[in-house]
Amino acid sequence: MYDLYTAPTPNGWKISILLEELGVPYGVKPIQLGKLEQKEPWYLRLNPNGRIPTLVDREADDFAIFESGAILLYLAEKHRAFIPSDVKGRSRVVQWLMFQMGGVGPMQGQANVFFRYAPEKIQYAIDRYQNEVKRLYGVLDTRLGEAEYLAGDYSIADIATWPWVSLHGWAGIPIDDLKNLRRWLDAVGARPAVVRGRAVPEMPKAPTTDETQKRIAEEGRKILV
Repeated sequence: MYDLYTAPTPNGWKISILLEELGVPYGVKPIQLGKLEQKEPWYLRLNPNGRIPTLVDREADDFAIFESGAILLYLAEKHRAFIPSDVKGRSRVVQWLMFQMGGVGPMQGQANVFFRYAPEKIQYAIDRYQNEVKRLYGVLDTRLGEAEYLAGDYSIADIATWPWVSLHGWAGIPIDDLKNLRRWLDAVGARPAVVRGRAVPEMPKAPTTDETQKRIAEEGRKILV
């Protein structure tokens, strides 16, 4: 049994998707980022970085794991699923996982900040991060023209990357010209466990008006501390 401290963000969805794929029982502990619950002392004892997600393995003496990539590896290796056991196969998964952790996530996160959340629009910063994300998407597209999934078979590399790419529009990045990436995005997104995992915790209604987008941006600025 696991406790998942999470919020409706790409990093949070990674873990709920994998837990749904594994079919293991877990409890959801929603963290209200706008109220800075992730900075409270009780939470910092679980996650010293003050971010989400955090997973607590109640069957392992309440062992707490922070950083989404580390949580994915912990679960995959513990349950022997979504990561190969052979050295080369495992390395291939870890390479693409690190590509997401060190590239797609941070760069798209900055694209979100400057395109959506920053009170002042700095075009140089917007262009810099959007262009870098589009370049990284191009790397994914090339790889997905060679294989059905990032590491060959469906793995935690796909689970880590899909939530970010699924929000490409929020970062202002079109992918119409990346046919392999679009094929993969649709295929992974159609998996029942992915659908269920992305709904954890309950997601606010999608921004459909300028007023709603403004409200979400204002909430997002509170988190950037």
